[in-house]
Amino acid sequence: MVQIGGGRIVRGGTRSWWGWGNVEDAVTGAERDALTRRVAQLLPGADLTVHRPPPVEAFGVGASRVRAPRALAPLVSDGVRDRLAHSHGQAFRDVVGALLGRLPHVPDLVVRPTSEAEVVQVLDWCAGARVAVVPFGGGSSVVGGVEPRVGGDWRGTVSLDLTAMNRVLDVDRTSRAALVQAGVLGPGLEGQLRPHGLTLRFFPQSFEFSTLGGWLATRAGGHFATGPTHVDDLTESLRVVTPSGAVESRRLPASGAGPSPDRLFLGSEGALGVITQAWVRLQDRPRHRAGASVGFARYEDGVEAVRALAQSGLNPANCRLLDPMEALLNAGSPTSVLVLGFESADHPVTAWAERALEICRDHGGTPAEPLRVADDAGERPGGGTAADTWRSSFLRMPYQRDALAAQGMIVETFETACTWDRFDAVRAAVDDAARDAMRRAGVTGVVTCRFTHLYPDGPAPYFGVYAAGTWGRTVEQWDEIKAAVSDALIGAGATVTHHHAVGRDHRPWYDRQRPELFAAALRAVKGTLDPAGILNPGVLVDAPPDAAGPEPAGEYR
Repeated sequence: MVQIGGGRIVRGGTRSWWGWGNVEDAVTGAERDALTRRVAQLLPGADLTVHRPPPVEAFGVGASRVRAPRALAPLVSDGVRDRLAHSHGQAFRDVVGALLGRLPHVPDLVVRPTSEAEVVQVLDWCAGARVAVVPFGGGSSVVGGVEPRVGGDWRGTVSLDLTAMNRVLDVDRTSRAALVQAGVLGPGLEGQLRPHGLTLRFFPQSFEFSTLGGWLATRAGGHFATGPTHVDDLTESLRVVTPSGAVESRRLPASGAGPSPDRLFLGSEGALGVITQAWVRLQDRPRHRAGASVGFARYEDGVEAVRALAQSGLNPANCRLLDPMEALLNAGSPTSVLVLGFESADHPVTAWAERALEICRDHGGTPAEPLRVADDAGERPGGGTAADTWRSSFLRMPYQRDALAAQGMIVETFETACTWDRFDAVRAAVDDAARDAMRRAGVTGVVTCRFTHLYPDGPAPYFGVYAAGTWGRTVEQWDEIKAAVSDALIGAGATVTHHHAVGRDHRPWYDRQRPELFAAALRAVKGTLDPAGILNPGVLVDAPPDAAGPEPAGEYR
């Protein structure tokens, strides 16, 4: 039996400059040995030689091409390690690029403003000096969203790191809302809300290493399968600084007054403005939980059960269906597994969970254990089941991805959403495209699928590719697979991304997905808010050809 899981997570540590998370949490020793054995069992003959990242000095990073004005000097870093850490996100291709010593797009400066006024100063300087600005939060983008791969005739690039703006500024306990600076990381946000008995209840896999501003700018999705799980639903109002001025929406529970200004900036990926703070909707911390895992001998029965649950009105907090290969790799189960959970701050949820299990049984599901219930407790019910194994492996997945990437493996994911009537066709198209692309690329591997989010009208399938690549060529091999599956998604009527954003990597398929007249309107908005085109060039829309403007007359100091 193949199982990829286990390990530990250290809270607080030294961030890796090249890979995921903390250096202290990297896969090493017995965990790496066990992981290697499991992968060798899955893919016999794979070359699993371990490759180490080169030292930062080996990248040959040149001196910065620009200097910031003296007034901004205390905020500026031009250190090589800092610049390298801000030169990439956390996609497979980013990690392998670092391992191979290939990070060609390095910012000239990293600037860390501590206030909105300093953000304004940075944008004013960059607009006048013809310097591109790439907003940066936790750096967890997996779609090329934070790379200074900006093209054009820019004098330099600045990575605008907002993590120094990390405070909860106000809490409205009556309305259950908080005013929060955009640079706060997930644990910092929850730590500041905890004394108030409140939570944002937003926990993406990147929670520990991503920021509120990043979630807002990418329209991120949290861990929970149903209910308010998209950050859109948790946004009460936004404040955004653009090169043309600040935009602040009115704080309201809802409004029918024309198109929403918040919706303009949610998902704008730093291309229209820099989100500096937001009022977000909070919830009381949950006290009641119930959960179980359910096995399905036939994957198709699991899909039907999940559709029934999504349309039942029960609104489970967790409802993740793992296909047989995903369940085998990450939960140690030989059949499909449904990870099911309910929670509430107000009332016991046993009745809801019992009804959900009844629906699963009606579709051929077999609960792996009696329903586990916890009331007035801070932690979820314990177990030791396949569901618990999958939960523990969930946080280890990015670290294990890095370890396998360093051993010549192609380990990457992509996600989508589609209507229920199209799911079978979408899954078949993706599976066929991935397998054909792997054959063309000369690699052997498997494709997995799980549901991460559910809606009454459709699921959000999350696919994984595990393949034995050729060291030195795994990025090119993955790019071929990624292009093929992205073509398949668009061709089958699905979206190119459900919650990972567009960035630079998804642009070709985003351009095909969106209506052209909307693209023209978006370009017009970009021209109004960012006339010099300095903000994250190449993301969402192309800047006008002359956006970089004329060569400045003098040197900026």
